[in-house]
Amino acid sequence: MKRFKKFYIETTSICNLSCVFCPPTERAKGFVSIEDFSHTLDQVKPFTDYIYFHVKGEPLMHPKIDQLLDISHDKGFKVNITTNGTLITKNKHKILGKPALRQINFSLHSFDGHPGSKNKANYLRQILEFVREATAISPLIVSFRLWNLELDNEVNQQKQKNRELLSLIEEEFQLDYQIEERFKPGQGVKIAERIYLNQDPEFDWPAMDAPEDDGKGFCYALRNQAGVLIDGTVIPCCLDGEGLLNLGNVHEKNFADIIEDERAVNIYDGFSRREAVEELCRKCGYRKRFG
Repeated sequence: MKRFKKFYIETTSICNLSCVFCPPTERAKGFVSIEDFSHTLDQVKPFTDYIYFHVKGEPLMHPKIDQLLDISHDKGFKVNITTNGTLITKNKHKILGKPALRQINFSLHSFDGHPGSKNKANYLRQILEFVREATAISPLIVSFRLWNLELDNEVNQQKQKNRELLSLIEEEFQLDYQIEERFKPGQGVKIAERIYLNQDPEFDWPAMDAPEDDGKGFCYALRNQAGVLIDGTVIPCCLDGEGLLNLGNVHEKNFADIIEDERAVNIYDGFSRREAVEELCRKCGYRKRFG
């Protein structure tokens, strides 16, 4: 039986920001219901122990996120949440100390990525206050993410913008070095116990109107990851934000059967040959990171 290290469950397709790096979904806006969420967990339980509240949307917008975490714990899952962090103070009472919550990833690049963002220092201060409180009462892992570096810019204006955030983090954790000094591409910097910072170049979401390449390369889709959108659509990876590679629906068919159907098997076998068999995959630059 396949086991996935990462299983993405979209809890909402709604976001409170409009970041330039994240195309808005063309799917129906909504929140996963408690019943559908519980059913999805039952479907995927034999295949993973770790679920990620992430695909599109802002997870902290879900009005019943505390219940989603409790259900996850009851069913034996550990949860990772990826958030832009803007709603952390408003919702911290719903997630603090929840036993299911294993890790929270703060996409700090959301601040500069959203044209209407104001007061960067206050934005980060609220996140740091949560981190301080949460890590003191639980074994929570925290990852600060700055996925906005520019590959071909020697001066790199974004690095200069990031310096303000990094300075505040260095001050909070009383670091005697600049984080950039420890940064290595593809690796995180450990800045405190269970607290990390990851920097990476910005990536483009794959889209059908993007140019297609030769299709060579590898991807972990359906190998160590898969996902389910709010309507139950099964997707092979977290970058299929529109559900274009619709493998089936967990409310209509067992997940165990969906991933053994012809389309899913062809995707898996294709990447075993380092070949992208789906058009969308041939238009995904992220695949090139894995050779």
